[in-house]
Amino acid sequence: MLQTQEISYGLKQASHTWYEKLSLLLQSSGYAQAHADHSLFIKNTSYVFTVLIVYVDDIVLTGNCASEITKIKATLHSHLHIKDLGQLKYFLGIEVAHSSQGISLCQRKYCLDLIKDSGLMGCKPFSTPMDDFMRLHQDSSEPLPDPLSYRRLVGRLIYLTTTRPDIAFAKLSQFMVTPTQTHLQVTLRVIRYLKGCPGKGLFFSRRSSTQIFGFSDADWATCIDTRRSITVYCFFIGNSLVSWKAKKQSTISRSSTEAEYRALASATCELQ
Repeated sequence: MLQTQEISYGLKQASHTWYEKLSLLLQSSGYAQAHADHSLFIKNTSYVFTVLIVYVDDIVLTGNCASEITKIKATLHSHLHIKDLGQLKYFLGIEVAHSSQGISLCQRKYCLDLIKDSGLMGCKPFSTPMDDFMRLHQDSSEPLPDPLSYRRLVGRLIYLTTTRPDIAFAKLSQFMVTPTQTHLQVTLRVIRYLKGCPGKGLFFSRRSSTQIFGFSDADWATCIDTRRSITVYCFFIGNSLVSWKAKKQSTISRSSTEAEYRALASATCELQ
């Protein structure tokens, strides 16, 4: 992990100027800027694959060639005066643990802070994030007097899904406008589930194959309010989960078969 120094944040244009200088420097060193994410730079040749991602003034660098990593660090230091923080351990609330078996990503500290701020540190944990038979909808229960607290809580849970796909299916964000007591209780249940496993996350094995596996499913007409179905898919490279999604479909499917085909279409786009 690298961190740049001597950034003049007092000027509004400073960050833009610095990023423009960094982009030109990387491109002149053979790195290509990704179209899907402009903060991601990739160098891919017949024997070198190096990835560099930028967040404000922090840079994460990885690849399969130690000499290329050393070279680009020297180039960045000569132009931008960076500070090398060594092996990546913590970045944007994500904890990174390295071992001979692989790399583990989790948000344990972030998760514990969320549980503590919710006042549920002393509660009994649940074994599942949601009741299997519950179908959330815009019910007629008592509205929350302070909907902002619900929105902040759900927003923090959304960021937690970076390493916790097991809570993504709850879809609590669809009730941000007029949340009720029922929605809050379901949200608190998710947090009580997290209390039982705050350190759970993603594991990327060093011995995993590079074959891609994908799984797709659809829950037909789950939404009581709109009768729209839900698309769910996940993709693995070997044994490592790299992509997942649980989202309400944009149109109403007239049958479970149609809902499944829509889910397969979304999964195919993600695979490509």
